[in-house]
Amino acid sequence: MEHPQPTRVYVVSDSVGETGESVVRAAAMQFHPVPVEIVRAPFIHDFEGIDKVINGIRTHGGIVVFTLVIPELRDDLITKAKQYDIPYIDLLGPVVTTLGKALRQEPRRQPGMIHPLDEDYFKKVEAVEFAVKYDDGRDFSGIQKADIILLGVSRTSKTPLSMYLAHKRLKVANVPLVPEMQPPAAIYTVPKDKIIGLRIDPDKLNVIRQERLRTLGLAENATYANVERIKIELDFADKIMSKIGCVIFDVSNRAVEETASLIMDHIEHI
Repeated sequence: MEHPQPTRVYVVSDSVGETGESVVRAAAMQFHPVPVEIVRAPFIHDFEGIDKVINGIRTHGGIVVFTLVIPELRDDLITKAKQYDIPYIDLLGPVVTTLGKALRQEPRRQPGMIHPLDEDYFKKVEAVEFAVKYDDGRDFSGIQKADIILLGVSRTSKTPLSMYLAHKRLKVANVPLVPEMQPPAAIYTVPKDKIIGLRIDPDKLNVIRQERLRTLGLAENATYANVERIKIELDFADKIMSKIGCVIFDVSNRAVEETASLIMDHIEHI
């Protein structure tokens, strides 16, 4: 069975591009598992930057989604997208124009107002760096420093959840649970309310792992995607999470955003 190549979506912004990327990711979830590759082009402040993006799309294909507030740059991108028959979506333009009419006021046209480089921004950056450093059990010392510790077998969305929560300024460490390796002793010493167990249906996990193997060009019948092996892993994980007494969320049919919302709600009520 042939698998489609990812469709590239270029997210162009005169700031960091988080708004555009978040919207595209939310929309792409509606087409899962059809692959969508997001290419962020942040801090576009001149026509040369626009040309670079357009040339990239002409070479590799794709569509362009943008949040440009400077009229000259926005108009230039639209003109060139039309010239080369590139599909484009202006995320902010229609909203800003309509709001301007309703408020009877001209917009400020100032880039970067959503994500100013203030204390909140740097806390988010620090949380993202933390998630990367303590991802997938790379360094267990992060368990003692984390706001949240995620536990689960492979492919239970630990890494995507860590990154999503990091953008909410939460420091997250995630720990893989593997039957051949006992989890670090530190998870039994931190407050159990900070620990989140992730559970998933074995059949669902089997499908996810088979897709992962296909993506890597490996045989789908590898032990990694074997149903009996998966059940052994999940049973081991359940025993560890039961021993800790932590809250457990089932991620079988939940989007990352939905699970993250449940986790944040749990943390707020500790």
